[in-house]
Amino acid sequence: MLDRLLFTKTSSLLKAVYRECLWKVNTKDKILYLTFDDGPIPNITAFVLDELRKWNAKATFFCIGRNVENNPEIFQKIVDEEHSIGNHTYDHLKGWNCKDREYLENIEKCGTVLNSKLLRPPYGKLKPSQYLALKSQYKLVMWDVLSFDFDTKISQEKVLSNVIKNAEEGSIVVFHDSLKAEAKVRFVLPKVLEHFSAKGFKFEKL
Repeated sequence: MLDRLLFTKTSSLLKAVYRECLWKVNTKDKILYLTFDDGPIPNITAFVLDELRKWNAKATFFCIGRNVENNPEIFQKIVDEEHSIGNHTYDHLKGWNCKDREYLENIEKCGTVLNSKLLRPPYGKLKPSQYLALKSQYKLVMWDVLSFDFDTKISQEKVLSNVIKNAEEGSIVVFHDSLKAEAKVRFVLPKVLEHFSAKGFKFEKL
């Protein structure tokens, strides 16, 4: 089933199907693009911001509209610290489970609380019809490396290994500033920042 096609390193099949999405930045420079989905959430988003600041790192936060409305001070801190923000729908809807109108209206609703032309579909799942409707309005951002920090069945060491072994120049890496991922992100993020900084990488926003 396509619903199970989630790999640490994104498959060429998915890239070919949704070719106008941004999967990776074309660069030979030592740059990584860390992204954080599902926030802003008290405590964990603040932790992420503190860790990024320690390494002078910038990132991109794909925010759920409902969470922005519930946590405006944290959202403003993301903006004030000059990270990028992106639309992650208002209610974290999975496109495959929604009628097109419902899905597109939910994205528009998120757009009323944050202003961004970057969009990451929750779960990376879009119907072809939704993809066609959105690609001219937004820069659809997917990923090159999925950390799996949300997966309760794998260890924090495995999450760290997923990123260390697969990220390379131009990679877009997915983390989550969510309650489900919090423990793993607290373990993994400082080590990722330290590891790649020691190798001469910089962390930039999209």
